[in-house]
Amino acid sequence: MGRAFEFRKARKMKRWSAMAKAFTRIGKDIVIAVKEGGPDPDSNSRLRAVIQNAKSVNMPKDNIERAIKRASDKSLGDYKEVLFEGYAPHGIAILIETATDNNNRTVANIRSYFNKCNGNLGTSGSVEFMFDHTCNFRINAEGVDAEELELELIDYGAEEVFEDEDGIIIYGPFGSFGALQAYLEEAGHEILSSGFERIPQVTKTLTPEEAEDVEKLLEKIEEDDDVQNVYHSMDESSSGSEE
Repeated sequence: MGRAFEFRKARKMKRWSAMAKAFTRIGKDIVIAVKEGGPDPDSNSRLRAVIQNAKSVNMPKDNIERAIKRASDKSLGDYKEVLFEGYAPHGIAILIETATDNNNRTVANIRSYFNKCNGNLGTSGSVEFMFDHTCNFRINAEGVDAEELELELIDYGAEEVFEDEDGIIIYGPFGSFGALQAYLEEAGHEILSSGFERIPQVTKTLTPEEAEDVEKLLEKIEEDDDVQNVYHSMDESSSGSEE
């Protein structure tokens, strides 16, 4: 198996398990998708993907519909997607994806977390190059041969296709999302969830004590309401948090 498989295995069940946080994150994704492409999922592929993700975490249908309606309100402010980069203690690179309606607040909060935990908030481009920006899909595995599907999807940008207990997982470069989504939909595959991840090209193993220093910073960042996703270059086994 490749890096995407190992990355997914290590992160599984680790973060975003709190349902309330997941709902908040998806709610923002809905607002961004509607503002970008309108409230009709049939003509808005990004919104279609977010709705699939909402269903995958058992977000009630009423909540989804309310979020779409609210996002359609022209008086509602926009969320801006902002990427933060920096270093945790012991040379661990961190990428933070945020969705914020107040950038000054978010910048101040993120900087304070790094300062309090002996990290350094970097400038744009300081660590982003250390991560591969990928897209992923999870589809229903019933009646589907993963090896045959991989051969079909190579021309659309797929780099890794594997099966686990959650279904068949497909990974490709960030820019292949649209082509992969279109093919899977046209071929009649049931897309259970989809999204984007940043996979570290190289990870660093720390001692348990060092990993604890990094975890303190990660926890502070992840608790922030403006934060959508956090990625880092620490080997997940350092923190003893693998399945």
